[in-house]
Formats: sequence, C-alpha cells, structure tokens
Amino acid sequence: MKFLAVTLIVHRPDPVTGVLKPTHDRFREVVDNAVLAEELGFDGFGVGERHERPFLSSAPTVVLGHLAALTRRIRLFTAVTTLSLLDPVRAYEDYATLDHLSEGRLDLIIGKGNGTAQRELFQVTPEDQWDRNAESYDVFRRIWRQDRITADTRFRPPLKDAEVWPRPYQRPVRVWHGSATSKESVDLAARHGDPLFSANVTHPIEPYAELIDHYRERWEHYGHDPARLTVGAGTAGLLVARTSQEAVETYRPVFEANLAFQKETGLPVVFETVEDFVERSSALIGSPQQIVDKVHRYHERFGHSVLHVHADAGGLPDSVHRDSLERFQSEVAPALRHALPDPPFPWEPVDPVP
Repeated sequence: MKFLAVTLIVHRPDPVTGVLKPTHDRFREVVDNAVLAEELGFDGFGVGERHERPFLSSAPTVVLGHLAALTRRIRLFTAVTTLSLLDPVRAYEDYATLDHLSEGRLDLIIGKGNGTAQRELFQVTPEDQWDRNAESYDVFRRIWRQDRITADTRFRPPLKDAEVWPRPYQRPVRVWHGSATSKESVDLAARHGDPLFSANVTHPIEPYAELIDHYRERWEHYGHDPARLTVGAGTAGLLVARTSQEAVETYRPVFEANLAFQKETGLPVVFETVEDFVERSSALIGSPQQIVDKVHRYHERFGHSVLHVHADAGGLPDSVHRDSLERFQSEVAPALRHALPDPPFPWEPVDPVP
C-alpha cells in the first residue's frame, strides 16, 4: 500500500483557538508539511484546487512547482484538478511543464469539485458541469498522447490540427478520477481504464463502497483487465497516539469545535460525538494497532491500494500532529505495506521520454 499526505489549503480560524494565520504563514505551513512528508517517507503529497472561501488552493500548479524544487523523491498529486472549470489546453500546458520540472513525479486526480461560488465565478451551470468535465478530460488526455489534435468542442474554441507545447515528460501521465458522490466520475474513470480515488471523508463507509462497486461493474462493462483496476481512498482525520484513550481525548476539542462550526453554518451533521466519529467515519484516530485494524476493515470493502491522510494539523497542536505523522510512518505504515498490495503499476515516472 502507498500513502499520501494531502492538503486542500483550508484557510479559516483554528477550530480550537480561533486564531487565523496570515495567508503567507499558511502557505509556508504547506511547504513545510510537504518537505516533512518526504522526510518521513510518504509516497506522495497532494494539493487541492478550489476557487472559493475558505481555500487558498486556487493555483495548485504554482504550489506544486515550488514543492518540486524543494523535494526529490515524493510524488506530487493534484487533489483534485477541477477540469470542468478549466480550459484543457491551458491545463495541459501547466501540468506538462510541471511534469518536466518535477522529473516525472506528477500524478493528477481530476474531479468536478464545484461549489456554488466556483460555478458562478467560472460561469459553469449545474446542468453542464458534467459535460464540461468529460469534454475537458477528453481534450486534455488527447493532447497528452498526440502531437496534434483536432476536436469539435462545445465549451472552448474548436481545435484543428492543434500543436501544444511542451510535449510531456511522462507519456502518459497517470490520471485518477476523484469521486465523492457521483456515478458520472466513476463511469468516466472506468470508461478510460483510469484509477479511481474515493473521497471517503464525510460519511460512513457504505456510500463510498457502493460507488466503488459501481466502478468495478463499469470497469468490467468496458472490457478492462480486472488485474489493472486501482482504487485509492481518503480519510477524515488522523491522530496516532500511544493509546486509544489518549487519541480520543486529544482529538475531542478539535471534533467539538468542528461540530459547533457545522451547526452554526448549517452544514449537515453526520457524527454527533467524537466516539461515533472515531468508530464509524474513515478518520484514523487511535493506537497504531487500532488504525492498522481499521484500514484493513476498509480495505476488505474497498480493495484500495493507496490511502491519503491529512497533511495539515487541522486544529491539533503542531507538535502533536508531527508526532502523529511520525508514529504513522514508523508503526502503522510498515504493517500495512507488508500486508496490503501496492497499485498494479510502477510508482516511478510512467514511460519518461526525452
């Protein structure tokens, strides 16, 4: 199994202290966390893309380009690239450039990922967002694979024998499809024979498991090799402590502050207590053995070979979060790497070309 540390670069007051860090400090924190993730042995670091409050992740290529210069081994992920909002030609140019600068360490996770503010900013409607996503991905993947393309597009000017530079380092780049609730994303992934990344952060296991089951059905429908099917999954939180009691009590103020925020802002409440959150959500909160057991339980339902955890402290003291990441890598990850399979493809660059 491979492990990613992921950030959406949320920028809101600390849920426990109420302190809002300056924007510059929040970006610095992301950079430091990426360097730490590589030092600790994580396999990848992901940066989200959002174009609305409270996120600072509107320019993931810029952030990932900076991280490419500061790291050497860790793979760099988008989490997710919102292709329904982007011109696929410009997206290709940005990511092909990043692919070279990172020496082929780039993986993309694409997804619709559209809140209301994002749709309004880019004039995307709920009715056309899926068609935009599918069209943008079709153009993007064709540019990556073909030196010239012709495309009769609806949502950007048509392309006729178009040549787009630079040509990529990896041919092709690996593209995952992020899905939280939508069968459209699942079907798009299966149709193209691409890996799926389940968000797996808001609800208990079953809705996500049903989408993964659907992915397997569609994968078979499109005639792909079952041995190549690949699933990744997210988690709702991380705190690895010496004992379960220590983990729960340390995490309790964070959970209660987030619960109060959900109620104040009218967000749906799925887990009413920290105990329920630890038991029924995908959060990895407990002793090392408890977390190993929980990942195994999810793996039995998902069959996933990649797992992401939160790169950010998320309300925990920085020292506690760092200790948790270190304990995850020293006591949890080795057991899971030994027992659970890796993805069925090389983790190093995919077919690098001159």
